[in-house]
Amino acid sequence: MTNQKSTLFVLVGALALLLTLLPVVASAQPGAGCAADVTVQSGDTLSALAARHLGNLSAYNAIVEATNARAAADATYARITDPNTIAVGMKLCIPAAGFTANEGGPVSVPVTQQPANTPTPAGPPTATPPPTATPAGRVAVGDLHSLTIEWARAQSYPGSEIVVEQVLTPGANYQRYLTSYRSEGLKIYALLTVPNGPKPATGWPAIIFNHGYIPPEQYRTTERYVAYVDGFARNGYIVFRPDYRGHGFSEGEATGGYGTPDYTIDALNAVAAVKQYADTDPNRIGMWGHSMGGHITLRSMVISDDIKVGVIWAGVVASYPDLLNNWRRSSPNPAPPAVSSSARRWREVLTREYGTPEENPEFWASISANSYLADISGPIQLHHGTNDESVPLNFSAWLKEQMDAAEKTAEYYVYEGDNHNLSVNFNTAMARSVEFFDRYLKPRLHADRRRLSPNRIWQRPGGHSRLCPDYRRDGVQPCAGL
Repeated sequence: MTNQKSTLFVLVGALALLLTLLPVVASAQPGAGCAADVTVQSGDTLSALAARHLGNLSAYNAIVEATNARAAADATYARITDPNTIAVGMKLCIPAAGFTANEGGPVSVPVTQQPANTPTPAGPPTATPPPTATPAGRVAVGDLHSLTIEWARAQSYPGSEIVVEQVLTPGANYQRYLTSYRSEGLKIYALLTVPNGPKPATGWPAIIFNHGYIPPEQYRTTERYVAYVDGFARNGYIVFRPDYRGHGFSEGEATGGYGTPDYTIDALNAVAAVKQYADTDPNRIGMWGHSMGGHITLRSMVISDDIKVGVIWAGVVASYPDLLNNWRRSSPNPAPPAVSSSARRWREVLTREYGTPEENPEFWASISANSYLADISGPIQLHHGTNDESVPLNFSAWLKEQMDAAEKTAEYYVYEGDNHNLSVNFNTAMARSVEFFDRYLKPRLHADRRRLSPNRIWQRPGGHSRLCPDYRRDGVQPCAGL
């Protein structure tokens, strides 16, 4: 009898211990609807996690939806409010196949029917950047430095066929694709948007979109500048936004925008690639640039005649002597390891080899696009905020004065109290930018709109149009917020 009681006590104790352990075992398993749980590590981005776990870098929104759905029932999961910002230690849900969020349908990345003339997708990029290829095709031009404008004009920029790597979720009235093209033998990824509907007889006008500085290891083709791209894409433009080499999954080394010609070469090869794209009108190509992208845009427009018009927001558009003497970016963070030391030290490298602008003004003039404004390929429009802490307002003001002196067309808008991204006046700046591109890339449409004066058509988000008063004397576009 005693042995039976002992056995019973042992069984009861074992059962109690098992019941105690069950929650621990369950907590080690992924939450309902999750194929796996992950904890954010240093350097992680949602796109990188999507590529690693879902095989699709543009499926990051699926992780957002699944994680937020789990967070509603389990506080250990993070609630993601901004896909561009995730913190180390956040617990995320990698969705299982067929998982359905609380708000509705399955969590997936929609795939749309491709236009008949769109190449077959080649498949998503791998999660690990491909090996770096060696740049090819550069031609020596005497003893000219590769930053000189004359050296750049002597090079060829053949571009390549645009390859669709992945079909993305469509925009309001346009299709979106993750694509790639070639620049000096390097595979460069780019975001491509194409308007819906029948294309014009000569093809759609196109805008090459040059983004500003983003740490290369954090950059992802489908993230950042979403509203900026949308502003042009929904207004009847092909938009092509190249990564630049060494950014995201693109091949090559991220050498910086100022000490080498590399990013400008990538932009000019993007122009050539877009000219070859079947839906593009090769004679109606413009270029938009922000910050460092403005520097690339200005250089491109004094190198190539293919760019008919340019728009620059908060651009690094001063001459090299002014970049050397009048610009020090105020940032508490040092340049990231992904940026080469030469990219961080271009001032030191150039002054050591060629002397200061006072000692060797000819060299510094030869590498400055501002010295060649008489040859600029088209009109430009400049936008800058007075509270820009990254790029001095004077850079845009000086360029406007230089364009006037060269008797070239330039418009210049100053936004009182606005920042580097023109966040406060985004709608106004975008309306002005679209109108400027329309003026030179859609002259017939622009003329029709001007005949409506003092009113004109403004395209509202969603594709609807209405008549709006022209710009007021204070420069405000009354319908910009619609």
